Amino acid sequence: MLAGQPDDVERWAAAAERGLAANGFAHSSAMEPWTALLRALLCRHGVDQMRADAQTAVAGLAPGSPWSATALLLEGVADILAGEADRADPVLAHAAEVATHIGALPAASAALAQRALVAIARHDWIQAETLSDRGLEIARAGQLNDYEMSPLLHAVAARAALHRGDVPRAQDHLTRADRLRSRLTAALPHRAVQTLLELTRAHLALTDVAGARALLREARYILQQRPSLGALPDQAAELQSKLDTLGATTTGAATLTSAELRLLPLLSTHLTFREMGERLSLSQHTVKCQALSVYRKLGVSSRGQAIQRVQQTGLPGR
Repeated sequence: MLAGQPDDVERWAAAAERGLAANGFAHSSAMEPWTALLRALLCRHGVDQMRADAQTAVAGLAPGSPWSATALLLEGVADILAGEADRADPVLAHAAEVATHIGALPAASAALAQRALVAIARHDWIQAETLSDRGLEIARAGQLNDYEMSPLLHAVAARAALHRGDVPRAQDHLTRADRLRSRLTAALPHRAVQTLLELTRAHLALTDVAGARALLREARYILQQRPSLGALPDQAAELQSKLDTLGATTTGAATLTSAELRLLPLLSTHLTFREMGERLSLSQHTVKCQALSVYRKLGVSSRGQAIQRVQQTGLPGR
């Protein structure tokens, strides 16, 4: 699964299921938590079944088992996929706590990445950055920066950096995620599609339309194989609609300066340039010059068109 080899995953999973059935172990109390954990990871039969399987694994695995944190993580992921972020967050917080306590650092960093996703959905960007930074600290401590579970963490960290206007840091995280992109396959479909969609959003925020389209194609290909992934197909369709409104070579936010990115959220308000300058401790003339530079880089000619472009692409000012 972690290496992204779906054919081998299916072969070994089928062998395990046949062996368990042949030996009468499939429904034994000793084996059920492990088979449930396997089913939750594969997510073959939809989000509700994934959650039920994860809960079975949580209840059956020993509290000190290194896999108990993974089972909690999968329960929280199932809640997110079902669109129940309020239910997911405390489960994921518990997963991160258990994982940290037992030394399951990959599960801890993954749970924090999922919690950052919940924070982003709530538009709580400060919390999202705090959580992603904690996840990155754990990844560095456990030398997990190139671990197969890390691309999602780097994707959410990139989105948080973009919202703050730190384009170089965001691009660094996107580069790190891209190094492991080949392992984002149907072998672990929910993780792969979540990551690819977050990377798509980040590239859209940089108005890298070609890159966003390529990432979304990969996500949709996996969804064709595993369509029962809760809210993810609808999210992919929404991103496709956004991309369909953009030209193939839209000029990009990748060239916006940090100061210009800080100005974006204020453009969608009713504030005048003078009032924006007061909030940013800048002169009215400086704000006007920055705004004109933003219009030029986004390929628009007015404040209204700039706001529309921000809404289309998911730039930080959205």
